[in-house]
Amino acid sequence: MTANNGIISQSSPYSVTETLNRLEGTLQAKGITIFARIYRQAEAEKVGLSLLPTQLLLFGNPKAGTPLMVAEPTIALDLPLKILAWEAADGKVWLSYNDPNYLKQRFSLSDELVKNIAVVAPLIDGALQ
Repeated sequence: MTANNGIISQSSPYSVTETLNRLEGTLQAKGITIFARIYRQAEAEKVGLSLLPTQLLLFGNPKAGTPLMVAEPTIALDLPLKILAWEAADGKVWLSYNDPNYLKQRFSLSDELVKNIAVVAPLIDGALQ
């Protein structure tokens, strides 16, 4: 796992599609809403461009996210939470997402509020096993 500019990237042993399928299943089993899944590679191909497999998943729980937006309305720019699954040029697949501590600092969130979004790492770990 690596962190860079507030983004955590974790390798996946699965393809981009399988990685997000597994994560989506884990999130749904926990009652977390899937708002959208964007197939970036397919969108690039529609306009005649090439892109390695890349998909973006938007998800969240209004019960967890709303208190964050009440405390700091501009965090809505980063909510719902997003996870990017992407294939690198070497064929390795990665999951990248905003580091909850980065969001804490960026929006001056309390420790109590950041717990609402810090659940993302254990959910990813569970989906990749």
